[in-house]
Amino acid sequence: MSSVTIEKRNHRSELVYEYQGEVIGRGENWVCLRAVFNPLESNLGFVVFRRGDVFVEWFYNDQWYNIFQVHEGDSTTLKGWYCNITRPAFISDQHIYADDLELDIFVTPNGTVILLDEDEFAALDLPTEERIAALRAIQHLRQLVAEREVPFDAIQ
Repeated sequence: MSSVTIEKRNHRSELVYEYQGEVIGRGENWVCLRAVFNPLESNLGFVVFRRGDVFVEWFYNDQWYNIFQVHEGDSTTLKGWYCNITRPAFISDQHIYADDLELDIFVTPNGTVILLDEDEFAALDLPTEERIAALRAIQHLRQLVAEREVPFDAIQ
């Protein structure tokens, strides 16, 4: 497996943080990585991400989102999928970044879809076409969940 640097950027393309991941698959328009959650804890109220949780992450250069399948530690216990609405990702052999547009979805292991951060998204100064693309991405993700398409094929 090859290592890549992933940058999370804000909607102004400014670096928020970066981390390392290991490539586990590549296609023409996507890359799939394995990364380990490093912050101590992030409690969203309906799920808690803890240091050591394993994220299997899909980035796409032709979609307005990325998808993180979250596992409890290095186990097979699935916490769910965290989906960031972003501009299409930049993907190279050693570097990936995407501009986060604040709007997110969390999908529980049973397939319940929770829309997050609508107020933060509404407050962004985005061109109309980007706002429309972000909202279409939400609908596309909902469709993928409903149809149990990869990576949502593990919904119970």
